[in-house]
Amino acid sequence: MDTIKVGDIDICYRTQGGGYPLVLIRGFTASMEEWNPLLVDALAERYRVLVFDNRGAGNTTAPPGSFTMKQFADDTAGLMEALGIDRGYVLGESMGGMVAQEVVLNHPEKVEKLVLCCTFCGGDEAVFPSQEVIELMADRTGTPEEITRRGLPLLFPDAWIEENPDAIDAVVSRALKYPMAEENVERQFEAILGFSTFERLPVIECPTLVACGTVDRIVPRENSRILSGRIPDSTRIEFDGAGHGFMEQCREEFVEKFLEFLGG
Repeated sequence: MDTIKVGDIDICYRTQGGGYPLVLIRGFTASMEEWNPLLVDALAERYRVLVFDNRGAGNTTAPPGSFTMKQFADDTAGLMEALGIDRGYVLGESMGGMVAQEVVLNHPEKVEKLVLCCTFCGGDEAVFPSQEVIELMADRTGTPEEITRRGLPLLFPDAWIEENPDAIDAVVSRALKYPMAEENVERQFEAILGFSTFERLPVIECPTLVACGTVDRIVPRENSRILSGRIPDSTRIEFDGAGHGFMEQCREEFVEKFLEFLGG
């Protein structure tokens, strides 16, 4: 991994592969280490894949002050600029999908194609999770491992967790490599609460893929239907029986659909 100065922060990043740039933006509390290496390897066979730590995540710095999605988006566009990436494909997962929306809305020249995974538009038009899910997400008691394992049923169906212990252990191990400071968890959460793109989505002009799992407990699939209904040149795919972590649960199928979209 490498570090580069972008605005008021030092961003930790890594590139892999060659070809046209593909930028992957991670979600809530996550560092770039939480991308499944098998996913990145598959994408890097065709593209120059850029992964990085958001402001305050992993090894990227964050000065005092609140976080906003636009700020994360400006960081992303600034990183692309600093690395000589004039334009690329941009994929955002969960909170990263919110960042990706702000990237294309504020820096449309940077985005050739957009991929929004398990994410929403925020604001009053979004469909929020149940109170039970919100309370589970808000429970930050215990060790980082206890917090991570307690949240697994929010990411994957119970049956998949039971049937894939090795995959689950790998998910937990990656999450524990760089646990986020609680102060930055709160700042990220506040950024999510302040996020809203519903009214602006129709101005997006680039081809867009919207993807979700049908049993997502964190971001109900209705949100993907809202996004695809508001973005003019968009395609929606849903992974049957998959949760918020569908990119892990259905990795091979997702990669196939994703590459088909990028190459189409």
